[in-house]
Amino acid sequence: MTKIQNSKQYDLEGRTLEFSKRIIRLSKALPKNTINFRLADQLIRSGTSIRANYREANETETKKDFKFRIRICRKEGKETIY
Repeated sequence: MTKIQNSKQYDLEGRTLEFSKRIIRLSKALPKNTINFRLADQLIRSGTSIRANYREANETETKKDFKFRIRICRKEGKETIY
């Protein structure tokens, strides 16, 4: 499979962007109170950083750096789920 076919198959750039947008919409929909302000802040930071780190991973020069960035994406994803 070529790189172009592979990127169309998974489209992680687009999917991570949509995920970030959905996280922001969810955070806006939460009731406004002291606890939710903190939770929403953390949710937005961890949820949107997945896309930022994925984009950085695609710009890396080495496989080692790419794997490191992808591990960060995974870690942020787990934090977002929690």
